[in-house]
Amino acid sequence: MRVLLIGSGGREDALAWALSASPLLSALFAAPGNGGICNRATCVDLAIDDHGAIIAFCQAERIDLTIVGPEAPLVAGLADDLAAAGFKVFGPGAAAARLEGSKGFTKELCADAGIPTAAYGWFDTRQAALAHVEAQPVPLVIKADGLAAGKGVTMAGDRESARQAVHAIFDGAFGEAEASVVIEECLVGEEASFFALCDGRSVLPLASAQDHKRAFDGDEGPNTGGMGAYSPAPVMTEELVAQTMDEIIEPTVAALAARGTPYKGVLYAGLMITEDGPKLIEYNVRFGDPECQVLMMRLKDDLLILLMATVDGVLDKISVRWHEATALSVVMATKGYPGDYARGSEIHGLDLAEADDDVVVFHAGTRRDGEKLLAAGGRVLNVTALGDNVTQARDRAYAAVDKIDWPEGFCRRDIGWRAIERERQGR
Repeated sequence: MRVLLIGSGGREDALAWALSASPLLSALFAAPGNGGICNRATCVDLAIDDHGAIIAFCQAERIDLTIVGPEAPLVAGLADDLAAAGFKVFGPGAAAARLEGSKGFTKELCADAGIPTAAYGWFDTRQAALAHVEAQPVPLVIKADGLAAGKGVTMAGDRESARQAVHAIFDGAFGEAEASVVIEECLVGEEASFFALCDGRSVLPLASAQDHKRAFDGDEGPNTGGMGAYSPAPVMTEELVAQTMDEIIEPTVAALAARGTPYKGVLYAGLMITEDGPKLIEYNVRFGDPECQVLMMRLKDDLLILLMATVDGVLDKISVRWHEATALSVVMATKGYPGDYARGSEIHGLDLAEADDDVVVFHAGTRRDGEKLLAAGGRVLNVTALGDNVTQARDRAYAAVDKIDWPEGFCRRDIGWRAIERERQGR
């Protein structure tokens, strides 16, 4: 099969790594790719928002399947345009992608379908949002309604912080995300991520993971796109997985199908495990980043077969297997991220870091300049390791991190701390 992968981050490098192992793959292209993906695929200079150019490339290269990695082109309707041109594509159409494109849309769907989630208000004016802040007990969670690259959420512990977050959204701090705001009660519990493949009718549960959103150790600092992850998440017991499928995932897929906008792709549920059970925090309409990296390390079956079964609508005919090992990924980011940061610093030592067979360094924000590997983004590398448990995977990942020579980079040093504490307590 000839496959085109859309995207340029660590998620796409992990997908390229997994796809490369498929005996069904005859050619893999990536648009635009990065300094690591180019080792696994032929990178092509296509803008992900130029749907016409992508379709023309698919025609010229006789692409059998296009896999859309990031959320923005899905929300913009790339999957619809590719399908209309006669190409198979993995990823939901724009109508179903509103699950991530509009937090307010998702909250209303949850209300209609009886899906457990936080109490909320959705406002398209500053005045109404601020009035809601004054009327609600704190803490509150303030969310830009649209896409904000993982940075449009504020945990407001006091009313003044909530007011400031509302003003920031309506003042355009998150670009197109400023059109409206969702204000939620603050759920209490432990967060987890859960993934499932959906073909519009059937749902195939995948696996759980846990992300670390804050920039610094101890869950301090600003929210980021994710500074590390591990899979599976011990908090997601078999009983909680079944409850998540029954009360959250399957009702969502059924509700979208009933609306005439069937969901086809991977559905990523961000959950809060509360005393009352799992509640939905938000949906993403693509593999998480860096959760995808740990999922791909644990996946035992052929990723390409799973994605094609999703596209062809035959998920009820297949199953999926996972390695028993734990995978843990540490994000190395450029100093200053998620604020301002410099680009172009040189990175050395990746060959030493990957000398361990249980370690893979996925590239998130890199580019090649001849023989040099340069940092080209905020989140730059995902150092990912397997282990018999979280502690062993953590130790291997950080041992690899310490072999990388990149003075301009930093990472959190406590990825996996919740699960490691569980292991210490024998839970």
